[in-house]
Amino acid sequence: MKINIKRIDHVQLCIPKGEDKIARLFYLEILGFKEINKPNNLKRNGGFWCQNGSVEIHIGVENEPQGKSKRHPAFEIQNLHSVRNYLEKKGVKIKEDPPIPGRIRFSIFDPFNNRIEFLEYNESP
Repeated sequence: MKINIKRIDHVQLCIPKGEDKIARLFYLEILGFKEINKPNNLKRNGGFWCQNGSVEIHIGVENEPQGKSKRHPAFEIQNLHSVRNYLEKKGVKIKEDPPIPGRIRFSIFDPFNNRIEFLEYNESP
């Protein structure tokens, strides 16, 4: 099965707890991103989301050891359910992600424990 990746939807980067002010200065003031609304059910995790043009960066908070990081690319794809079935048949472990309004999504891990998110919009982004 060919997985049709339409685009990179976002990249998640991580900062240490308590460093939001420095991160906002860098991403919003220096790089010119604008802060966008983060879904309410994810706000408890800390961090913020920002956008410049069609590029989104999700700034997450973590103090995790290597291999447990939230850092990841997220690929917008077509036929998410078919891709999920295909990956499950190939023995790829699926990680359920918290829901985000307007998107259906899940993550997988490559053989090196890198997280990869796949998502499909169920309404216009």
